[in-house]
Amino acid sequence: MNLSFVGVGKMGLPITRLLLGAGHDVCVFDTDAAQLSAAQAAGARAAVSLAECVGAAPLVFTSLPDDAVLRQVALGPQGLISLVNDQAIYVDTSTVSVALSAEIAYAAQVRSIAYLRMPVSGNAHSARTGQLTAIASGPSAAWERIKPVVSAFSVAQLYVGEAEQARVMKLAINLLVAGNAMLLAEALALGRAGGIQWDTLLDGVAASTLSSPWLRAKAAALKVRDFNPTFTPAQLSKDLGLMLDAGDQHQVPLPLTSLARQTMKAVGAAGWAEEDFIAVVKLLEQQSGLPTDAV
Repeated sequence: MNLSFVGVGKMGLPITRLLLGAGHDVCVFDTDAAQLSAAQAAGARAAVSLAECVGAAPLVFTSLPDDAVLRQVALGPQGLISLVNDQAIYVDTSTVSVALSAEIAYAAQVRSIAYLRMPVSGNAHSARTGQLTAIASGPSAAWERIKPVVSAFSVAQLYVGEAEQARVMKLAINLLVAGNAMLLAEALALGRAGGIQWDTLLDGVAASTLSSPWLRAKAAALKVRDFNPTFTPAQLSKDLGLMLDAGDQHQVPLPLTSLARQTMKAVGAAGWAEEDFIAVVKLLEQQSGLPTDAV
């Protein structure tokens, strides 16, 4: 299938590679020349402009970092919504606010464009290995048409409703990630302070009834003090802000989410802004008088 992909960064590039591997003809566009070259090296056709990339495509994906960039790309002057064909399907995989997504939905409806909100759950490693979970909402007929394409880069595909439900679902999942990271940090600080050997402590947590693929992966990284970023504190803080906005919109109190956002800001301010968000473990160690450079 001929399709377009706008935004071939940390998530978009590996997704594009998997689409190419599945036999799709992919045209890509990105303002980062290096990322564009990497996609081209993988076999994609690189466009010199957004208009060239999406103008004739029956299916367009975007993967963009935040509300500001998505607004510019989708709704700005000569933006995607004004450029694509009237009968195109537009799929956004970004993690953005419910409010902006609703604006895009309205603009798409005016032009008879089928707009699917499809944030993905996972990280760059999940994207490289095709282990993402795709969470979709929007026109159900459009979803059924593109689901075989989405299966090329995802291990699970979940359809949750006709409107903004996918945006809320992704935020709810990331809320659990943030909360689990904070609880893990507290548990490990308590265990270390109580005299439990570091590897034993992590083995015990990973083998407990609360274990999960996420917890086991983080425990393995923490054993060797690997804080290479899969998702930075600032990125998680951004998502936590979106959660709080959604909570305000739906009148749902989110006190722990507010605490998690302030904690992630503290992780960055303490000097670990470029590390993985699980560096919250080091913040709790620091606050507990434990060394943060070794165990």
